[in-house]
Amino acid sequence: MMLNGSQILVQALIDQGVDTIFGYPGGSVLNIYNALYDKRDELHHVLTSHEQGAAHAADGYARSTGKTGVCLATSGPGATDQYPESVLVDLGNGFTHLASPSFFLG
Repeated sequence: MMLNGSQILVQALIDQGVDTIFGYPGGSVLNIYNALYDKRDELHHVLTSHEQGAAHAADGYARSTGKTGVCLATSGPGATDQYPESVLVDLGNGFTHLASPSFFLG
């Protein structure tokens, strides 16, 4: 079976031991949300009220559990709302900045 990029991303998170992801849906990540729905038995999604809340939740999750905290939001304003946190990976615009045990997708 051929996988699309969203399915590959979600499977990679599962393969790395991620079991929880915090996020706020938006236009450029809707395909990722479709892939998350298909794997809902393996990867729990926590819907937050806004992007920065998702970043804080993922950070708190990582600090309290020792696991990787993952945050997902749309590109553009969604990603920049998360940026005050310690980590941001913006796949759509090609820049990365990694500085903590959390892994943020925007």
